[in-house]
Amino acid sequence: MVGAGSAGSFGRLLRLAFRSRDPAGERPGPCPRGPLPQTATIVDRMSRKLQTKVGAAVYAARKGIVEPVFGQIKQARGFRQFLLRGFEQVQGEWSLVCTTHNILKMYRLSR
Repeated sequence: MVGAGSAGSFGRLLRLAFRSRDPAGERPGPCPRGPLPQTATIVDRMSRKLQTKVGAAVYAARKGIVEPVFGQIKQARGFRQFLLRGFEQVQGEWSLVCTTHNILKMYRLSR
């Protein structure tokens, strides 16, 4: 879970994940060898992970696994914003949206 104090770090992580690549699609360079320093920040860890072939492949798999669900919820369900305020109420509303999405998905698969 992302804490309130790490919002700036999270933005930097996103920029690392979507950093521009050269036209040939090459990664910026080989991943440095050896263990990560003890003083490495979360951003340094993510940067190092994305430099490896395995880490980049795992992160790229999110496009086909997790992210389409959010698009389906926004497009098909028309869910654009929360109607309630407060963390617990928003959690409940999101749980309801996800539950209805999953029930409809199971219904369509059973037909």
